[in-house]
Amino acid sequence: MPGWWERYSGEARPRDEGLFWNGFERVAAATALVLLFPLLLAASVLVWWLSGRSPLVAHRRVGRRGRPFNMLKLRTMWEAVGASGRGPLLVERVGKEQAPARKSSDDPRVSSRFARLLRRSSLDEAPQLLHVVSGKMALVGPRPLLRSELSEQYGESAAEVLAVRPGLTGLWQISGRSSLSYSRRRDLDLFLVRHRSIRFHAEILVRSVPLVLSGKNAW
Repeated sequence: MPGWWERYSGEARPRDEGLFWNGFERVAAATALVLLFPLLLAASVLVWWLSGRSPLVAHRRVGRRGRPFNMLKLRTMWEAVGASGRGPLLVERVGKEQAPARKSSDDPRVSSRFARLLRRSSLDEAPQLLHVVSGKMALVGPRPLLRSELSEQYGESAAEVLAVRPGLTGLWQISGRSSLSYSRRRDLDLFLVRHRSIRFHAEILVRSVPLVLSGKNAW
C-alpha cells in the first residue's frame, strides 16, 4: 500500500546519514536521557517492587554488520505474583527466545497494569537511548532483531538491514507498529534502508512523537 514515504523513492541513490546526523542523534539521545532520568528511576523502582526481580532486562540482538549486543528494556513481563525475595541485580540477561509471528495486545506474560502502561507509552524502550549514545543504535533505523527473525523472516534481505545501525524508531513503527505482519515490517525496513537520508530520518522522528504520546498500536 503506497504511503507518504513513497516520495523518498525518487532519491538518486541511498545516502548515508553522515557525521552530522550521527552526532545529532547522540546529543539528542543524551539530552532525552537526562530529561527522562527521574521518570525512568521511578519506573525502575516500581518494576523492582512489583516483580521482585531486576528492573532492566537485556535481550540479545543483532546489530550493525552482524555484531550482537545486549539491548536494554524495562522489564514488563513477570509472574502475576512477584517473587518473595528482591533480586539484587540491576540487569538480567534474557536467554535465547523465539519471536512470535505477531505481537498480541493481550499477551498473558504482561500481567501488570503498570507493565502494560510502560509498553503502551514506549517508556520500556527508553533505556535504549544509552545504545544510541554509545553508537550501537541510532534514533532512526530498522528495529534490532533476533538472529532467528533475520533468518526466518528477512532471508537474503538480512544483509541490507544489517548494513546500518538498528534504530529506536523506524518506518514500520509509525506505519502500524505492532499491528503489522512480519512481511510488511520487512518491506518497510528495506525501503528505509534503501532510501535513507537526513530529510527522511528527520520526518520519521517528527512523526514518531505524536504516535508515542498517543500509544496507538503499541503493546
